Amino acid sequence: MVDTPTRQRWIGRGSFLLLCFALVFFHLLPLSTMPPRWAPPDFLLALTLAWTVRRPDLVPVGSVAVVFFLTDMLFQRPPGLMTALVLLVTEGLRARSSSMRTLPFPLEWLTVSFAIVGLVFLNRAALLIVMADRAPLTPTVIQMVMTILAYPLVVMLSYLIFGVHRPAQGEVDAFGRPV
Repeated sequence: MVDTPTRQRWIGRGSFLLLCFALVFFHLLPLSTMPPRWAPPDFLLALTLAWTVRRPDLVPVGSVAVVFFLTDMLFQRPPGLMTALVLLVTEGLRARSSSMRTLPFPLEWLTVSFAIVGLVFLNRAALLIVMADRAPLTPTVIQMVMTILAYPLVVMLSYLIFGVHRPAQGEVDAFGRPV
């Protein structure tokens, strides 16, 4: 029989994937025929960063790669560019997640905000270098700011609904391995 920590980890990974696919599905739904007046936040990016910072064991690299490559294809972005940038950012945050356990939330939010800003401007720079079509700067900046402002909401809902929290310093699983 599967032990509880391993089962919980797989349930968390499955929940992450289901949430990602639900967000992609709702993003693709034609809810209005009029163009939007403002750029909504990128909840998929905020969710991925929040879960990576708080519980990196629930967000494997393969899942992030599959989800964001799928979104590159479905949202008609250059294949692999956003995937590579998100993987770069998530792996950077994953490497720092153990040191971020003791940080207060405003500093975590600031760190993730810098990551989002860097990701957006690296994406624009890469598109500029290869002379690909880019979205206008104003909606891109609005979406970036809205994503940064939505991050606390995503963290709060992840904690309240799915129990995604930062493990305490020195917390171990049932086998004595660090979480």
